[in-house]
Amino acid sequence: MSWIYLLLAGLFEIGWPVGLKISQMPETRWVGIALAIFFMTLSGVFLWLAQREIPIGTAYAVWTGIGAAGTFMVGVFFFGDAASLMRYLGVALIIAGVATLKLAS
Repeated sequence: MSWIYLLLAGLFEIGWPVGLKISQMPETRWVGIALAIFFMTLSGVFLWLAQREIPIGTAYAVWTGIGAAGTFMVGVFFFGDAASLMRYLGVALIIAGVATLKLAS
């Protein structure tokens, strides 16, 4: 169950940078800030639950890896962030690292 909590924590980790991005526009500032706080809270709670059984280093690396790769993909697909073969390779390496940590535990 701890790995499910960690997956959820990582997915919610994607939400708060998106909320901060949304808050950059004056008309959606407070909605974006509220979203960021909401997703930070959920992400933190699920990370806390996951760390009951998963070592802190592994949990943190997986959590940030899911958040980083997911935020990159959201940025590319929804906010027009730059995409290149090297950037996709970097994200693939993050995903491979996360998968390796899961397989090693």
